[in-house]
Amino acid sequence: MKIRYFCIPQKLIAMAEIQQEICPITGEDLFIILDHTNAKFEYPIHCHPEYEINLVINTKGTRVVGDSEEEFSGLDFVMTGPYIPHVWKAPEEPNHVVTIQFSDELLNFQILNKRLFMPIKQLLLDSMQGLHFYGKEAESIKDEIVELTRMQGFQTATKFLNILHSLANAPRRKLVSNMYETESLIHQSKSRRISKVCRHIEEHISQKITLSDAAKLVNMSDSAFSHFFKRQTGISFITYVNNLRVAKACDLLANTTLSASEICYDCGFNNKSNFIRLFTKRKNMTPIEYRNHISQLLIKY
Repeated sequence: MKIRYFCIPQKLIAMAEIQQEICPITGEDLFIILDHTNAKFEYPIHCHPEYEINLVINTKGTRVVGDSEEEFSGLDFVMTGPYIPHVWKAPEEPNHVVTIQFSDELLNFQILNKRLFMPIKQLLLDSMQGLHFYGKEAESIKDEIVELTRMQGFQTATKFLNILHSLANAPRRKLVSNMYETESLIHQSKSRRISKVCRHIEEHISQKITLSDAAKLVNMSDSAFSHFFKRQTGISFITYVNNLRVAKACDLLANTTLSASEICYDCGFNNKSNFIRLFTKRKNMTPIEYRNHISQLLIKY
């Protein structure tokens, strides 16, 4: 994975603990839809490896995608590619938000190399910088997406592709203006260290993970590694680990019938009370409340 750096708007620096979310999509899903009819925009600025289409309907607030920060009102229609930090904030409640998420593996589908599908492939590539859709075409595609939330069966696949094709041909503009990929040897060296540590954390998420072990992995002292990790990621090592444990717990709560106790230990928490405390702090609800909440919102295809 190439590391991409974003300049988060200054007024949102306090939110700059960019959490990596684990979305409730599995390898068997073509896409998923989250239909929030009472969204509260409580989730912090975050990113994930999936593509995302967001419809924010009939409200107003502030949207951040990458280094773009804008006010919105009425309909806000945005598509983001993998790992682009994003967040919506709105003072009014309730808010209606429809979110479609699908895997980055879609870009590797051979059918996208066929002439008819090239516009969709280009759409996916363009979304790596975040896309904002507007005008009467956006209103029309919004209606198609709302219709999709009421559909079932194979026809949802063709409807989904039709929506992507419509987006590929709709007026749009890029939201991220100052994104760049690091190519220098210095940045590549740093990204390799961070990537190595992050892979280690993900592979051992159910086990005890210490800063000392991570520091040894990249041949650094504990103190030097602690400062290095915070400087490169914007958050402390322990916060990153806990965020990933909570994200993994969300995935298991959404996609399995495991009990909260089983999930607690599968995600590397040393006791259930600590798990519930950290989970509730980050998600503003207990694990069981989250499971009930996500089951009401989630539609899989």
